Amino acid sequence: MKSILILLLMATVAQAGIGIISVTEAKALIENPDATKRPIVLDTRGGYKDYFRSHLPTAHHINFDTLRGTNAAVPVQYLPDDLTTALLVRAGVDKDRLHLVYATGSTLPNDEILSASMVAYVLEKFGVADIRIVDGGLAGWLAAGHKATQDYFGNPAGHLPAKGNPGIAATIDDILAAKGKTDTIIVDARPHNEFIGDDEVWLRKGHIPGAVSFHWAKLMTPENTHLFRPADEVKKQLEAAGITPDKKVICYCGTSREGSLLRFYLKHMAGYSDVRLYEGAWKEYVWLKDKSLPAETGEAK
Repeated sequence: MKSILILLLMATVAQAGIGIISVTEAKALIENPDATKRPIVLDTRGGYKDYFRSHLPTAHHINFDTLRGTNAAVPVQYLPDDLTTALLVRAGVDKDRLHLVYATGSTLPNDEILSASMVAYVLEKFGVADIRIVDGGLAGWLAAGHKATQDYFGNPAGHLPAKGNPGIAATIDDILAAKGKTDTIIVDARPHNEFIGDDEVWLRKGHIPGAVSFHWAKLMTPENTHLFRPADEVKKQLEAAGITPDKKVICYCGTSREGSLLRFYLKHMAGYSDVRLYEGAWKEYVWLKDKSLPAETGEAK
């Protein structure tokens, strides 16, 4: 019976794609008797001690923050392509394999789903076409009664696709060019207090003029911030915010993690056709051009 379930699941995911997978489906694929057909499992948590405590079987730890560093004074910018390539190959990322990406989840302020979506974004940008975020993450895995492990797992060196997908990224020039365009909407995925400028975090307060606010947590269930809400609930909230499929969408946030989750949802779950991520994010925007780029505080105008 178990082998039949695995065959059915393999048939389901045989078509390469990007989306989510349940913990039950993930478990069946991870336990495939044929090791060559098992997925690459990536634990993306920033807390390496959390990996030591427990993780999914066959999970290889790739700390999401190893993919970023300071550049031109701006912290946590994405690394140059050659460095990112080396890190992904070292993690076993492979053009011919399915990748299961996860972190953990619990009630807010836990935000580790953002680590998973950020790594999924980087994989997609580097041309990987077969990626699933484990819906519910480690918390969902344990809640379903599945066993975690403390055993390390190291993937053999991977092989990236020859061609990447850099067009999913937006630059500051794209942000500035979007001003006044009725077919394009800029969406800020940060908490609402940061959007209006009521925070102690940022060098400059507020948001990109013309942007709308849609906090990433609206996508997730309150009891598990790694588990997506039902699609009909999210659709109503997106439409209320004016974020509709007919628009070109540029997502951004503080450092590009929150925006990566919103982009993942819009593109790969809601089926929006044109969604990009402003990688530089608010941290870059507030610093460029001698801190002269305009910012708005308060509610969206």
